[in-house]
Amino acid sequence: MAKRQSLRDLQERLAQRLSVAKTEAVTAAWLAVESHGNRYLLPLVQSGEIFPWSSVQRVPYTKPWFVGVASLRGGLHGVIDLAALVGSAAPISPGVMDGVQGDRITSESRLVSLHTALGVNAVLWIDRLLGLRSAAMFSGFGPKPDGAPAYFNRSLVDAQGLHWQELDLQVLVGEPEFLAIAA
Repeated sequence: MAKRQSLRDLQERLAQRLSVAKTEAVTAAWLAVESHGNRYLLPLVQSGEIFPWSSVQRVPYTKPWFVGVASLRGGLHGVIDLAALVGSAAPISPGVMDGVQGDRITSESRLVSLHTALGVNAVLWIDRLLGLRSAAMFSGFGPKPDGAPAYFNRSLVDAQGLHWQELDLQVLVGEPEFLAIAA
């Protein structure tokens, strides 16, 4: 009976939050995430579900940023280490994949799926979620960093002076390097 009551409470809280979200004037454009100390903005229209860290099975002979595969909601998804992909962190060591917490896997680690419209069953492994962001939350926009990959869009600066990198996930999934995971 307690489970039914908690489910009912959850449904009521979700309904209240949805009604508040509908009445708010500010529309979020990005999912803000952190990966190896860097802040990224993932377009909401290109992002999918958010999952807690899951058991990931290593796939041999793949690129270092391809961590492995995970079963999420009954489907197999390739797990991409965002920090290793962009070159800001060394790839995670294979021994950590057995569910042992270490290296960079923490209780805040999440898997963010790419939207199904992008046609790729993949998730980005991030260190933690930082919430939703709208354009009104940023005081300045900068150009794409020199030598940055094609999927890096503009840089943004928020009111606190923190720098954010906007990613274009549609461009990412079209990159030949991203689609060819064999080492």
